[in-house]
Amino acid sequence: MSRTIQFAKAGGPEVLEFVESEVRAPGPNEVRIKVKAIGINRAEAMWRTDIYIEPVKFPASLGYEAAGIVDAVGSDVKGVAVGDDVSVIPSFSMNSYSTYGEVIIVPDYAVVAHPKSLSYAQAASVWMMFVTAYGALVEDAKVTRGDFVIIPAASSSVGLAAIQIANYAGAATIALTRTSAKRDALLKAGAAHVIATDEVDLVKEVMRITDNQGARVAFDPVGGPTFAKLISALSFGGIAFIYGALSEDVTPLPVLEMIAKVTTVKAHNIWLTSGDETRRKAAVEFVLKGLESGALKPVIDRTFKFDEMVEVHRYLETNGQFGKIVVTV
Repeated sequence: MSRTIQFAKAGGPEVLEFVESEVRAPGPNEVRIKVKAIGINRAEAMWRTDIYIEPVKFPASLGYEAAGIVDAVGSDVKGVAVGDDVSVIPSFSMNSYSTYGEVIIVPDYAVVAHPKSLSYAQAASVWMMFVTAYGALVEDAKVTRGDFVIIPAASSSVGLAAIQIANYAGAATIALTRTSAKRDALLKAGAAHVIATDEVDLVKEVMRITDNQGARVAFDPVGGPTFAKLISALSFGGIAFIYGALSEDVTPLPVLEMIAKVTTVKAHNIWLTSGDETRRKAAVEFVLKGLESGALKPVIDRTFKFDEMVEVHRYLETNGQFGKIVVTV
């Protein structure tokens, strides 16, 4: 028997319920894992409220990331054995699989061996944050030395990953945060520059930092009114990625300015990388090398216990965290 977390209707954290059931055997291409830690993502709060990029099928489960020990493998699974320490890379629909459970079943392509240097909590935290940033900044934009990268919501787990990924590629990062309260922490996390957007003019600051050239890339999970300012802060031929909708306001596009600057606006999500076998393997190799060299490091804000999952989601929605929230099982 195993406890999992499900919800029968969309709503606040209180809709999450513990359900105890017998764990089935894995299918031919599935892996069963005894979970030690679960990585928590903003996407799961959106899933819980049924405002995610796909509709929820009720009753629903949730969760994209976990780390633990392989308990059983399907008949066609290769390269993964019972007893292996593994983590789960987001690469499936939560209508099909989920990770909020004591024992879970996931597709074999989502299972990654994690370095011995990482704890279970760290291993559960790395894949969503690093692969999302890698897909946009390395795989697509190919950022390199001499590039400036603007990173809004820089204290989020993906924001911090983007700082590390851009640094790893040789680019200079401009971290955005609302006030100066997190400035020192962001600089310590590797940001070359920090702009407190409630305190100074965003566009003027970016232009000052870049000698009036603008940044080549913006990597934005927020949208809303500030998105137009990001366009203004880009260089000629710059790229603005949008991978989230933290702002509930309308996201305007300054069309004439975009035409004049030949700006590219691209929607981005992790599935472009994790949903393709070749790209997924390249991303995993890149992240593993970065972790092993120390260029990439997990950043955990706070850990909770599995029984505290409702409180976890309440904390997630305060937007006060610096890095990843992790649940231990």
